[in-house]
Parts: sequence; C-alpha cells; structure tokens
Amino acid sequence: MIIVKANTCTQIVNTAKHSSMTDNPHIFKSPNRDEYWMGERIYVREVMNAPEEPELSVAICRVPTGVTTQLHSLSILEWYIIQSGTGLMEIDGHSAPMKAGDCVRIEPGQSQRMTNTGDSDLIFKSICRPRFTHDTYTNLEDEK
Repeated sequence: MIIVKANTCTQIVNTAKHSSMTDNPHIFKSPNRDEYWMGERIYVREVMNAPEEPELSVAICRVPTGVTTQLHSLSILEWYIIQSGTGLMEIDGHSAPMKAGDCVRIEPGQSQRMTNTGDSDLIFKSICRPRFTHDTYTNLEDEK
C-alpha cells in the first residue's frame, strides 16, 4: 500500500484528449449527482460518472463516524483523496491511518475497506479508471 501526502499528490491521472474532441467543449453531467446510501455502508455522490466518458469517474464519499465500509474489491484502478476526517485504510489485510490530504492507490482486485476513526464524517474523493459501474464491485463479505 502506498500513501501519498497531499503536496506530492497534485496530478493523479493524465487527461487524454477526448476521441470526439471538436472545437466546441464537451459539456456533460453525471446522471446520478445526488448523494445516496450504498449498501457497502457509505454515502456516495457521483460528481462525474457518465457512460459517454468511460475512461474515468469521480465520486465524493462520506463514511459516518464509527462505521467501517464493506470489505470489497474492484476490477478497476481506484484512488482515494481524503478531504476531511480521519480513518484507517485497509488494503489486502494491511492497514494505515489516513487524514485530510492523504492519497492512496488501490490496484484492481485488491481487497479494501475504510474505517472512520474520527469524531466527524470521513469525506474523500474516489477516482476510478475506467469509470466505476456496479458490475466492477465485488462484495468480499459474502464470500466467507
């Protein structure tokens, strides 16, 4: 597991030129922009997750105080960028404390979960490449 501090986490993803780029800007909206409760014990607001942009998605996630998210894996690459609060990140059975400004890269297939260890909500950005869809998610708690 690699934890990167904020001052070195300025560029996570190279932005590639959109394949259908024209002289006009490509303006789009994420179809599900409202915060919702996901079964993995986390609130999610998908700020950029649209079928017409399959290369990348961005979500703002919120873990309530004292909650541990569901143990799961994704079949895609994911990064967390902690915005506020404190937590304990577990990847493939190895844990590390995280706080505002910390970043972590999670490889496809790695088991992961986050515990909010603070006194307030833990809020972080989740960046996925390619974009997150529910079929990229595997619940590892059901596999016992």
